[in-house]
Amino acid sequence: MMAPRGRLLGLGVGPGDPELITVKALRLLREAPVVAYFVAKGKRGNAFGIIEAHLQAEQTLLPLVYPVTTEALPAPLSYEQVISDFYDEAAVQVAEHLDAGRDVAVICEGDPFFYGSYMYLHDRLAQQHEAEVVPGVCSMLGGASVLGAPLVYRNQSLSVLSGVLPAEELKRRLADADAAVIMKLGRNFPKVRQVLAELGLDGRALYVERATMANQKIVPLDAVDPQSSPYFSLIIVPGEKWQG
Repeated sequence: MMAPRGRLLGLGVGPGDPELITVKALRLLREAPVVAYFVAKGKRGNAFGIIEAHLQAEQTLLPLVYPVTTEALPAPLSYEQVISDFYDEAAVQVAEHLDAGRDVAVICEGDPFFYGSYMYLHDRLAQQHEAEVVPGVCSMLGGASVLGAPLVYRNQSLSVLSGVLPAEELKRRLADADAAVIMKLGRNFPKVRQVLAELGLDGRALYVERATMANQKIVPLDAVDPQSSPYFSLIIVPGEKWQG
């Protein structure tokens, strides 16, 4: 009789503040024999830093180390192909533990299904293995809370946009939005700020770096140094206030 396979656990561990992990995610994390986490070469990783104090000595750690952390690669290398191959290999590593009957908790900063790296493992493994996903507080909600900015009032709609979008596409979508969150800034920040200015939204826009983390930084949009805007930054354009 074959031993039962392990479960794939996608755990959202919140935007950075260690207290913003859910009770359920914490329980499953502590119970899992294997804890996997995505990390850049030579780094500890933000998600790992959130949960490190909760780990047990007997748990096996499985770091999944990104081969690249930027989309700009010299020809003939393709970022999409390099990163796709990486997720294929990461899925193989995780599946080895699952097939041996060990649950694997894959931790994910924010929410696993909201720009979370976990989703790429889920797409590759959830058809063959039992999977459970625990939602987490995502970065845009952490950002709204520390900025004190209600996102949407009454019947307003919220657009979540990537700063990687071309300027004209970003401008079109922002022009149609009641409220917006712009993520993936980094080197895209100057373009995003220019688009906001052209639309007259720069006065409403709010900027935060590493929301809820110990090194959180809130800066007026016009005072942000475009050379130092990190990947973990976002801009919120709140909906127009409604006096209910």
